[in-house]
Amino acid sequence: MEKKNNVKEQIIAYLLLIIGSFLFAVGDVMFVNPYLLAPGGTYGLSNVLNTVWPWKISYYAICMDIPLLLIGTWILGPKFGFKTILSTILIFAFTWVIETFWGYNPVIHESIVDATNQLPNMVQIPHSEMFFIPDYFLNTVVAGIIYGIAIGLIFKSGATSGGSDIISMIIHKYTKISLGTLVMIVDSVITLTTLIAFKQIRLPIYSIILIYIEGKIIDLIVDGLKSYKTVYIVTNNVEAVRQYILNDLHRGGTLFVGKGLYGGAERNMIYVSLDRSNLIKLKNDLHNIDPAAFVNIIDSSEIMGQGFKALPTE
Repeated sequence: MEKKNNVKEQIIAYLLLIIGSFLFAVGDVMFVNPYLLAPGGTYGLSNVLNTVWPWKISYYAICMDIPLLLIGTWILGPKFGFKTILSTILIFAFTWVIETFWGYNPVIHESIVDATNQLPNMVQIPHSEMFFIPDYFLNTVVAGIIYGIAIGLIFKSGATSGGSDIISMIIHKYTKISLGTLVMIVDSVITLTTLIAFKQIRLPIYSIILIYIEGKIIDLIVDGLKSYKTVYIVTNNVEAVRQYILNDLHRGGTLFVGKGLYGGAERNMIYVSLDRSNLIKLKNDLHNIDPAAFVNIIDSSEIMGQGFKALPTE
């Protein structure tokens, strides 16, 4: 039975990887590239190079991704795994197919006109004589949602993004600057290439907005809709609070005994993890149970174990 479950989980993981890789290619070719955006990563830089020196996005990206994977494996060790390599290949393949058969035409626009009816706000479709009237904000929002879903699904499959993140990981190894800071620096430098290449300040701004939306969607895909809170309750009426948590909220918890710093008196503290609805109930009812209780509420990015998200099998 356990073997069947593992096979099912692996099938689901590879389906997520395939869907995520396809959506990433769709977002890049149909939404990001026509608007001259570069939201970080090797594909962001490939979009700029594709417009300045016409060559397929997929060719530019794979020429960067393969050396980065090899260099990363050499310096950091074999930590990327088969799924990351497969994701790199799938994104390359899907991107090549879409740009070959779809081209670089935008999906979202106000209208498309030929070159004889040019207006100041028109944008030329890369490698084409046609122009379109852009809707920058709507396109940025949709592109961020597609990118976020794509990368979120890839992360959920057990793969990593690879690409330019490897540069951040290598610098992190030798400088000890936080990985999150380095990722932002690398992506920001790539984003600023749009300003250098196209001399339009709005392009890096829209790219940053896209990255922000993408990050929020990734969190939503990976962590889910539920928001959990960790609650510490210091109370002198511990039995009443305990019974309320067990019988009304139907949750468990942990009881600690500690000493106050001021008077040295022993105090009881209850530790409990709750979802949003149970937290609201607790806050509404706790005043009636113990008006003198001291409560500390902390955001929990992820809770695993009995009653919450299952522990990973690998």
